[in-house]
Amino acid sequence: MTSVLRHHCLRTLGAGALSVALLSGGTAGAVAASPTPTAMASITVKANKTEVNAGDMVTFTGRTKGLKVGSPLVLQHENSGKWTSLRATAKVKKGSSYALLGKLNTKGTEHLRIAGVSESGKVYSPTVTVKVK
Repeated sequence: MTSVLRHHCLRTLGAGALSVALLSGGTAGAVAASPTPTAMASITVKANKTEVNAGDMVTFTGRTKGLKVGSPLVLQHENSGKWTSLRATAKVKKGSSYALLGKLNTKGTEHLRIAGVSESGKVYSPTVTVKVK
């Protein structure tokens, strides 16, 4: 009985100390409390061309962080203030890289990004701009 009571008291004391460390803003306590720290997921992007003719293909390449190999990626463009997905898709390859081919048909300046989903939610690359003539 004493052993069970001692174990229960120690567990309660440990939880209290951890709560104090977290509430006081102690980052060492926060890191120690997380058994598997979750890194922020991210996607980088680079277009092989910044100016193309309508109907030309553009290759978008980059690396991902926090996305599993085989995770789907999609090319999106900004249209009237809203992001919409295009028909260009790829999957994260071994080594966390990807290459995605996109055909740009609409003349004007296209603002594009790569979208994916990690365990913590949706992830977007920075925006790249391609001028379509």
